[in-house]
Amino acid sequence: MRKKLFSLTALLLAALLLLAGTASLALAEEPAETEETEEAVFAEWTDGAPALNTLIAYVEAVTDENSPDYIPPADRIAVFDMDGTLMGELFPTYLEYYMLAWRILKDPTIEPDDEMLAVGRTLRDCALDNSFPADMPMQHAVQAARAYAGMTLQDFSDFVTQILVREADGFDGMTYAECFYLPMVEVVEYLQENGFQCYVCSGSDRFICRVFIEGMLDIPYENIIGMDVALEASGQGETDGLDYVFGSLDQVVRTDKLLIKNLKTNKVLQIAQEIGRQPVLSFGNSSGDVSMHNYTIYNNPYKSAAFMLIADDDVRDYGNPEKAQGLREKWEAAGFNVISMANDWRTIYGSNVIKTGVFRWAEELADDRTAVPAETPEVPETPEAITAPETAETPEVPETAETPEVPETPEAITAPETAETPEDVQLVNVRYEIRLGTNDKETGKPVYTREDALEKAEAILLRHFGSYLIQEAHSGKAAGDGTAQRDDLLIISVDGAQPEAVRAAADELMAEFRQSDVQIVTLPAAITLRTAEAE
Repeated sequence: MRKKLFSLTALLLAALLLLAGTASLALAEEPAETEETEEAVFAEWTDGAPALNTLIAYVEAVTDENSPDYIPPADRIAVFDMDGTLMGELFPTYLEYYMLAWRILKDPTIEPDDEMLAVGRTLRDCALDNSFPADMPMQHAVQAARAYAGMTLQDFSDFVTQILVREADGFDGMTYAECFYLPMVEVVEYLQENGFQCYVCSGSDRFICRVFIEGMLDIPYENIIGMDVALEASGQGETDGLDYVFGSLDQVVRTDKLLIKNLKTNKVLQIAQEIGRQPVLSFGNSSGDVSMHNYTIYNNPYKSAAFMLIADDDVRDYGNPEKAQGLREKWEAAGFNVISMANDWRTIYGSNVIKTGVFRWAEELADDRTAVPAETPEVPETPEAITAPETAETPEVPETAETPEVPETPEAITAPETAETPEDVQLVNVRYEIRLGTNDKETGKPVYTREDALEKAEAILLRHFGSYLIQEAHSGKAAGDGTAQRDDLLIISVDGAQPEAVRAAADELMAEFRQSDVQIVTLPAAITLRTAEAE
């Protein structure tokens, strides 16, 4: 992200000139320095862009303490739509639609039902000609809640990241993560440098926006508003949050309950609820932003303004100039300032990004999925129903059901000696996996040598468990200089342990290795096959 240092440069220059006995020269130099820097601030905008001139004049008026239009910093609130305002949405449609279509049609970790599959295929088939049904935004919101339900916030962040690193469809030289409008990035930075608090208020999922913006715009998570689903603790089940105590094994997970689709008047209500102040600047690109704009410019005690982008560039992007001209007239009649992507911007995504006109959308999202039943049929409880018919080749099950019922307690999940489980199969009721970082969170350095780390961990594990499996690993992420920032890990697997023992061991390990957290994953029942020789 570019950092604007012109104010500091001007002050240092003035100080040096003053020391040299040329204070008057310093005063003469300052306006020229500011003017040059202002041009540098908006390097991606064309000279004389009307909307930009309006914005600059507005900011200069409301930040001048001697101006009747002065706004105190606490009330300098600017709100931005996301898709089509801060970043692209024409490859060939909303990125959020692509994410859900890929999740439903291609992700091997879920099994969509008929309803979900139908929406996924509609997203794919209607994107290229924009033939979506009128209620597609709500259909998308409902099925997105269902498709991502059960994912932890980290799981969901990882999923979004895996999509963002792909090449943007319809372009060369750009990933989805890089598809921000560079001129609008300059606007956000300019406003922040002039004391404005910038918020994103999007119809897209709040957590998608958080991942998307991180590293590109200096907007904190708490300033991002979007579509929301209900969250819950991983072990909460049907228990109300007032009656459930969040424990050390819990994680926050998404549910399938849609709370709000953040469009139109819902944007106004969310801004009022989450920000608590009326914006003085609003930026959008569609009818979904009109209510937000009106809330900004009407009945406002401060000077305010609203800006609408029009997608009129069909050379560098996939805009529609004819449609955009109609929107220009509509938005100007409504009292909004219009930003023309074709005429006001020197670049959109950067000079190295080229529109190809070729989309891989339908080909990439082709599927051969068969829907799973929405509900798994219940198994009849009567022994007769379990008995195989006489004509079947499978041996008959005796009429007296000898297979013992499986009690709900964890201890009883392990097959007892009297059960009819084959002798060469051992069932394990549950496996816990403890993922422990071993680098000091303050210094980033290993707390112990590898040998000592294993010794310390094993001493703790032996106090709590009869057996365990321990592996060394590391996680990594890209550092600012392009190198990998590594964190050493111990991955500990324990079969058939009690949750209390796992929690107690995790607490000890966190204290020993000076960690602020530890990840505990509960895995499904494990099956161990034994050979005859092992008997």
